[in-house]
Amino acid sequence: MRTVLTIAGGVAAAGAAAAYFSRNRKSVRRATNTMKGAVHSATPHFGSDDADDGTLADRVKSEIFRAHDAPKSGVSVDVQAGVAYLRGEVPSDEWIERFGTDARKVRGISGVKNLLHTPGTPTPSVNGGAVS
Repeated sequence: MRTVLTIAGGVAAAGAAAAYFSRNRKSVRRATNTMKGAVHSATPHFGSDDADDGTLADRVKSEIFRAHDAPKSGVSVDVQAGVAYLRGEVPSDEWIERFGTDARKVRGISGVKNLLHTPGTPTPSVNGGAVS
């Protein structure tokens, strides 16, 4: 807790120093936000690993659909016992790989079953491979 308070004091000091030495508001905001980011990184976040499957599914969707050009229609995400199941049709093999990789990044996901396919290819079977 002392470390967090010390860092928080540093945020205030950095903001004051930036305001004193700079007349440019963008520089002041940038310096203050950089310090706030450092505080956030140093602050422990409790309870984030206790997410239920529904919450994990929402987190996976947020991660894989983050790109503005991500093909959202026709893709479904389901999480069962911490394993993400990706189903549906995407335009290319690159999207299949990208969605699988991005889903694995989500904290709390223990595995990904990537059942996505491209147009004209058969839908993969749930039993047709190991969870990665």
